[in-house]
Amino acid sequence: MKEKDLSHIEVKDYAGKLAKTFLYNPLTAVLAVFLLAIGYISLSIMPREEDPQIAISGGSIIIPAPGLSPKQVETIIVEPLEQKLREIKGVEHIYSMSMENVAVVNVMYYIGQNREISNLKLYDKVMQNMDQLPKDIMQPLVKPFDIDIDIPIVTIAFWQENNNIPYRNFLAKIEDLKREISQVENVSKTTLKGEHREQFNVEVDLNKLKGYHLSLGQIVQAIKAIAIEVPKVDTPTKENKIVVFGVKNAIETTKDVGDIIVAEYMGSPIYLRDVATITDGVDFQNKQEAEIVLKDEKSGNIQKHSQITMTVSKLAGSNAVFVANDVKDVLKKHKDELEKLGIHYKITRDYGVRANDAVNELVEHLIVTIAIIAVMLVFFLGWKESLIVTFTVPAILAVTLFVAYIGGQTINRITLFAFLLSLGLLVDAAIIVIENIHRHLHAHDSEHKDMDTLLVKATDEIGRPTNIATLAIILTMVPMMFVGGMMGEFMKPIPLNVPVALFASLVVAYIFTPYLSKKLIKPTDDGAHRHHKKEEV
Repeated sequence: MKEKDLSHIEVKDYAGKLAKTFLYNPLTAVLAVFLLAIGYISLSIMPREEDPQIAISGGSIIIPAPGLSPKQVETIIVEPLEQKLREIKGVEHIYSMSMENVAVVNVMYYIGQNREISNLKLYDKVMQNMDQLPKDIMQPLVKPFDIDIDIPIVTIAFWQENNNIPYRNFLAKIEDLKREISQVENVSKTTLKGEHREQFNVEVDLNKLKGYHLSLGQIVQAIKAIAIEVPKVDTPTKENKIVVFGVKNAIETTKDVGDIIVAEYMGSPIYLRDVATITDGVDFQNKQEAEIVLKDEKSGNIQKHSQITMTVSKLAGSNAVFVANDVKDVLKKHKDELEKLGIHYKITRDYGVRANDAVNELVEHLIVTIAIIAVMLVFFLGWKESLIVTFTVPAILAVTLFVAYIGGQTINRITLFAFLLSLGLLVDAAIIVIENIHRHLHAHDSEHKDMDTLLVKATDEIGRPTNIATLAIILTMVPMMFVGGMMGEFMKPIPLNVPVALFASLVVAYIFTPYLSKKLIKPTDDGAHRHHKKEEV
């Protein structure tokens, strides 16, 4: 269709100017496709989460103070440091613990404070006041809180059913997997829970010590002589034995441990193997252990297995669904290898699935709501008018999603709730425009008006009141921006996205409603409309 000259049509508002500009513009259809495309792309690649991210800032300051009592720690370290920390802008609470030989001060900022800037301010304040701390204390340790990487999105439980391979090999394989998963894009932190470290276990027989006239101190000193780390000594067992553990360095095998000379007796060396039993194993004195409980689907029997849990956290702002899927791809790649070794795994937490399900469910509700609006409008405006108004809804949501994406937002339950909240408001502008066009088409003098003039004039006519009404609704959302605390951060997607959606509804209604009306609504020659002249094609 050739572009017509509409310069003779006078308009007073931006609504009429937009309608006049895009009514015959060949790029109007391209713009419609472009808007829907960027909306779909934004919905696909936008980071998905179950709930919105909330910026929580804070940190701990750990100050070792050897030789000081709790009262001294409180008086000369904690109280002066608290006074200085209160000088930092944005600090909400300061909690401190004064203990023997150490002080711990926890700082919590107001919700919404920038985490990186807050961490820097905390570190700078501590370092600037080092000269006011006692000279004998050790260097303070500043450890910021990082809620983004401390909360895992995926946890995997690994276990052996029949202990086909030694525990050390089992642990080594899990650690290899941990290193590979930690290299996955946007994975920030991987940890193991419930694992036992490898070590040589030296069980000293107290009765044999007595027979050789030896003390436990001699055993410790002999082991210490070839180990960098001083071994720890546990309490006696029921069998009247003492467990010494932690030996690892120059010792390669249990034989090396047993060959340690601990003393001489009547001119002959006494070896460690003479007074102790040495085994190669894990730190069984570590009482912390995780178990996985499984129920056999066929027999219904309950099985318990000792397990190692791997936790995986993601970087802030990354897509939980993509990161979780990448982690699962790594596991699938090693599944056959693990099964050959008798190692089984089960994903016990998958935040990506939960986030994806929550978003998909609300998207489905969004589509159902749009369909309901379309059906309802058929009875009041007609099916063509309903089709025009219904098109504007996904176009508006597409613009809003794109703006949210480039603004660094994530798509979550609150973001989609903001869309559902504003959905009824989004169609207002399009309904007002199409209703005014419909009214002009059925006016008694419509046969004396050109169709193009009628479309532009009808849109321009309702521009100012529609703009003011929409602006009034936008202003009602502004106070929500100033709600503080946890609730303010949680509900922030609403005041961020609803105004954008309402503004987009105006632009989309003024551009596409007249354009689609020109394409779909044809005047009839029933006396109420004038017969529209055919246009040159």
